[in-house]
Parts: sequence; C-alpha cells; structure tokens
Amino acid sequence: MQTNDLTIELRGDQQQIALITLNRPSKRNALNDGLVLAIRDVFQGMPHSVRAAVIHGHGEHFCAGLDLSELSERDAAAGLHHSRMWHHALDQVERGPVPVVAALHGAVVGGGLELASACHLRVADTSSFFALPEGSRGIFVGGGGSVRIPRLIGTARMADMMFTGRVLNAEEGERAGLAQYLVPQGTALDKALELATRIASNAPLTNYALMQALPRIADQTADHGFFTEALISAIVQDAPEAKARVREFLEGRGPKVKKQ
Repeated sequence: MQTNDLTIELRGDQQQIALITLNRPSKRNALNDGLVLAIRDVFQGMPHSVRAAVIHGHGEHFCAGLDLSELSERDAAAGLHHSRMWHHALDQVERGPVPVVAALHGAVVGGGLELASACHLRVADTSSFFALPEGSRGIFVGGGGSVRIPRLIGTARMADMMFTGRVLNAEEGERAGLAQYLVPQGTALDKALELATRIASNAPLTNYALMQALPRIADQTADHGFFTEALISAIVQDAPEAKARVREFLEGRGPKVKKQ
C-alpha cells in the first residue's frame, strides 16, 4: 500500500501492525494537503487484520509541520475549510479503528506536533525537538493542536512555545509530557513497533475503550465520568475474550505483573 508521500506496510505474522511512513524527506516530511488526505484515507480504510499502528517519518525528521507553500493563496474561507479538513483527518488517527504509536525523531514541529498529539502514545529519540513556530509566523495552529496539545502539556506551556518560539529538546519534551518514552537516537521506531506489538495483543474491546471512552471520561464531570466508566466497564468485561483471559489468570495460566 503506497502513495508518493505515504507508505503503509503490514507487519507481524497475522499482519496486525500497520507501519505508516511519511515519505517527503526532501521537505522534512512537511504536510501538504495530499499527505493529510492520505493519512485520513489510510485510517478510514485500515485492513481488518490490523490491531495497532505506528507512524514515523522517513529521513532525518518526523515532520517539520505544514508545507507553507500551500498557505500563500488561501483566503479566510479557504483557511477555515482547510483547518476543518485537518480536524477530520486527524480525528481518524485519534478516534479511528486502532491505537497509534508515533515514533519521533528530529523535527516534531507545528503540524508535525499536531499529528503526533493525535496519536495515543509517543516515543521520542534523543534527536527529537519540539516547536510551535506559528506565533512567529503570524498564524495560529489549525490542525487540532489548540485542543490536543494543552491536554498533554497544559495551556501555559503551549502558550510559551507559541509566544516565544521556544524549542524543547527531547528531554524537555518528555518531561513536559509530549512523549511518554525517551530512547537513544535511532531507536524510536524499534521501540514504537515493540509497543504496538504489545498493544495488539490486548483484547480489542479494551483497546477500543481506552481510545474512545477514556478521553471522553476525562472531559466529563466526575459524576458523569463515574457513570460512563461503569457502563464501559460492564460492556468490556462481558466480552468472551475478557472472560477467557480472566479465567486463565484465575487458573494460574495468565501473565502476571512483574517488576520491569
């Protein structure tokens, strides 16, 4: 599965892992409309065998943001529709069919950070750096970053990055919450694939609840969140696979939690 700017490779014995590669290295994998729409189409048409996905960038960078050459001829109305197109595309990543791990290296900038924030887990290697240069360019984020990024690092940190052009290195980004894992340079993809393989082994309905219910519960009042939790907990534990896994554990055949 391949377009000029995006490649998709199915990994694993049962093709359970989709490796999605941004393939515009000469542009530092900057996002043009074609690439954003290709990302949307990949998640809308994900093969049924896939249980988890990894997104990474070919070359020296994950993604350096929006391809600004496409911005010059856009009026206000076109800009509004363009932003909403990004929202729809990245919603397919965040609320699509499978959990997504981002393997980050080099530039994770502007729209690239917006794409990474739509993923469920982020692995950064030590070459990664994070920035939101829209403020210095006289523009504003338009790919959902003003919603997703503050959920990761808080409004004040995001405002600082945009007001001042502050660039966070890999260690600063991990401490702030932009990545859950920090690994040596050149190993982000290996770690992301390892995590995706582990995620793919979960019960599908549990993964679905983590993707779809957990973020919504976080946005609810405590009372509503408790009620939603009770409903989704009852549904998930009623699945045949959940019952089988609990039975295996009670019979001493299931995996036990061990110190890492």
